[in-house]
Amino acid sequence: MVPPGSVPLDYQRFREDPMALYRELLRDHGPVVPVLLDGKIPVWTVLGYREVVRVTTDHNRFARDSRRWHSWHLVPPDWELTTFVGYRPTMLFSEGADHQRRSDAICDGLASVDQFELRAQCERVADQLIDTFAGSGRADLVAEYASQIPLRVVTRLYGLDDTEAAAIQDDSLHLTGNDAPIALQKMQTRMEALIKRVRENPDQVNVAARLVSHSAGLTDDEIINDLLGSIYAVQQPTSDLIGNALRLMLTDERFAITLSGGRRSVGQALNEVLWEDTPVPFWIGRWAAEDTMLGGRRIRKGDCLMLGLAAANADPDVRPDFHSGAGGNQAHMAFSHGKHGCPPAAREIAEVIATAAIEVLLDRLPDVTLSVPADDLAWRVTLMMRGVAALPVEFTPAHLH
Repeated sequence: MVPPGSVPLDYQRFREDPMALYRELLRDHGPVVPVLLDGKIPVWTVLGYREVVRVTTDHNRFARDSRRWHSWHLVPPDWELTTFVGYRPTMLFSEGADHQRRSDAICDGLASVDQFELRAQCERVADQLIDTFAGSGRADLVAEYASQIPLRVVTRLYGLDDTEAAAIQDDSLHLTGNDAPIALQKMQTRMEALIKRVRENPDQVNVAARLVSHSAGLTDDEIINDLLGSIYAVQQPTSDLIGNALRLMLTDERFAITLSGGRRSVGQALNEVLWEDTPVPFWIGRWAAEDTMLGGRRIRKGDCLMLGLAAANADPDVRPDFHSGAGGNQAHMAFSHGKHGCPPAAREIAEVIATAAIEVLLDRLPDVTLSVPADDLAWRVTLMMRGVAALPVEFTPAHLH
């Protein structure tokens, strides 16, 4: 059922000036808006900060299993978001006690990562990548750097070697479109081989081994699906976090070296990006488990709710001074919220990876600058991912590390 007064999502506005679109929707329709995706797929878009908090904390009314959706018949078979919205037996779609059991295991596995070793691994990967272009004096910091780092680091934490990590990275590039089923099967096969190795060599120290031995008693299928789910959750958002923060630091004079020798920190750039250039602007989502009310709207059982994480960050009811910057405020929705939000340990890993990637780059290439006007930079935008498409830069050619 399509809610009356549904508004077709203006994809052009969303790509070009998303914050203006969010403010207009909030002003004209309130914090919960009936929206049509691709002109025919009905979802409730939750734009208000308080409403996003409610949806992400009320697990009884707003559930995670997408099989509840009554409008699957309106979704075309080649819909670009099916890979992320279609039900899979991962922790991301589980509910209740099953979700708690699996969430506890993956959180413990990620929390077991040694932060010093993680930082060292990030620095090694960053140096290896910089070595491939340092002598040329030119690079695209998205294609050659930011997009390469997260998966290389995380898959090593899981227990995969460099060759396996490179293969999974290649597979992950094909998770949308017609090649998605084949890519997903390849990734599944590689993870099956990893779990087999871990069970044959139980003394390994990695996240996969921690999951195999966890008291939750996870099956191999559960471990494989949850590791794959975490790969989807880490790779592109963290890559975009790095790229968006580098764009900010290369285009905003507040982050440039000043005459006094000071500049705003990498941490400040990352926090500002999480507020204002949110790598995951929307997340689909939640599905109503029963009829309820939200933001003055009547939500029907089986309705889909799309979380407007970037819009919530700009909600004037909680952040009237949006244009004055985020400062040290970290109450953003960039990692979502609640039990189905990004776990604290995963957030820490993402932030360590992003911080190390940027700091190593600035240390190795201190005079790096954009090689095109800032206004020429384009965004790669889908509903659920927003990142700068390319960052062409130039710098004084440097020696290999």
